Amino acid sequence: MDMSCTHIDQIRPVTAGTEGCEECLALGDSWVHLRMCLSCGHIGCCDSSRNRHATKHYRRTDHPIAASHEPGEDWAWCYADELMLETA
Repeated sequence: MDMSCTHIDQIRPVTAGTEGCEECLALGDSWVHLRMCLSCGHIGCCDSSRNRHATKHYRRTDHPIAASHEPGEDWAWCYADELMLETA
């Protein structure tokens, strides 16, 4: 069975808009790890964080792929296909 991501064509050259989770910074809240949307550059917190803003961003926008925004981590997750992708 081919387990290929069908959304790679939606990856764009993006730049992080903030140094931390955009919504958590506005709320004065904290996060565990950060994810960057590869369609628009939104920075959101991971699902281990209380607010899960990266997943909420996907549900709100349908931007399917987010990459880890942690130093030394080179992977991405396709929410739509539920697949881990290597970015290196």
